[in-house]
Amino acid sequence: MWWKDAVVYQIYPRSFQDSNGDGIGDLRGIAQRLDYLTWLGVDAFWLSPIYPSPLADFGYDVSDYTAIDPVFGTMDDFDELVRSAHARGLKVLLDLVPSHTSIEHPWFREHPEWYIWSPVDGPPNNWRSAFGGSAWSRDAVSGRWYLHTFYPEQPDLDWRNPEVVAAMQHVVRFWLDRGIDGFRVDALTGIVKDAELRDDPPATGEFPLPYGAEFGEVEHVYSSNRPEAMQAVAALREAAGDALLVGEVYLGTAEYSRWLEYLDLVFAFELLFSPWQEESLRAAIEPAKALGRVAWVMSNHDFDRLASRVGDENVRAAAELLLTLPGAAFIYQGDEIGLPNGPGHEPPYDRAGRDRFRHPLQWDASPTGGFTTGEPWLPPMDPQERNVEAQQADPDSLLNFYRRLILSRPRG
Repeated sequence: MWWKDAVVYQIYPRSFQDSNGDGIGDLRGIAQRLDYLTWLGVDAFWLSPIYPSPLADFGYDVSDYTAIDPVFGTMDDFDELVRSAHARGLKVLLDLVPSHTSIEHPWFREHPEWYIWSPVDGPPNNWRSAFGGSAWSRDAVSGRWYLHTFYPEQPDLDWRNPEVVAAMQHVVRFWLDRGIDGFRVDALTGIVKDAELRDDPPATGEFPLPYGAEFGEVEHVYSSNRPEAMQAVAALREAAGDALLVGEVYLGTAEYSRWLEYLDLVFAFELLFSPWQEESLRAAIEPAKALGRVAWVMSNHDFDRLASRVGDENVRAAAELLLTLPGAAFIYQGDEIGLPNGPGHEPPYDRAGRDRFRHPLQWDASPTGGFTTGEPWLPPMDPQERNVEAQQADPDSLLNFYRRLILSRPRG
């Protein structure tokens, strides 16, 4: 249970460190910066997806679960990163995306029975996509309608098929055999759907986390959060053994207990979305604290950066809150130097508008912030004013404040 009081640092690989001048962060770049993570005092790092992907959802549309996207490097680069991390006492977590694949994954054509299809010529129910519109699209090749909880390029796997279970268990074992220490498991809430494909009822308006407008029109009792999902999570646990499984369970805290029968941790999303007000923060923290096995988190690659959400005047208080709560804490890269949301890119790379949360980490005051010798995929924001090098040298900086908080934490 190394993770019990661990601090885990989330790395968004495209934006951490570029080693070859192509403007995109990569595995060798991460390896070059491991000493920074040990200086900061974190126990582990989580890599957002590094698998081959057409980037319809920027890596969460996986086209090969057991390979490295060439933009990030090679499998040898990955193996060396794991070895180097372990030599420094750092654990390594990967992102696991078990509920859907890319439509370009070979499975979609070679094993169509592994996916969820409409029994009629058209959408069989009122299920909504998280990104808007119907959760059903027509396959241009077969003419059949398939389910996608997210983008149409992300067809949902049918976890009621034992072959899907076996295939994903193989993925888990593949990476554990390469030495990783666990997984952050993506989008678990929707891993299993209602076998009868029944309509979701109208929303009651009581869901405690933000939903997109159309997605929030219905209460997701058949398209998501099914009791049968526990069988899928149990299968992941069987494959993972004692490795860490931390779940993205996009539900209110009151729903977490049954997921924790098989997961080690779940993210405390009510804290991430809480307004910066004492009463709201307390209401978010107390029930999660009582569970004893939540991963405290206050920002990530999908939502507003911490500095933009709470304001520059509150970033130290937010850091102190995050890093003194009992249990595991996750830090998103750049929060430790106070990076705010950026302008993003025009036209957007990410259709959901999340580019602005993913600007490169600023290592020094050079024009590209030390991130790359080339043209960065997203521009740095203010490296002359905010960078790691300067803040490391300043004992009163936000970065050194984070470091002191991390080093003062109890270790299991």
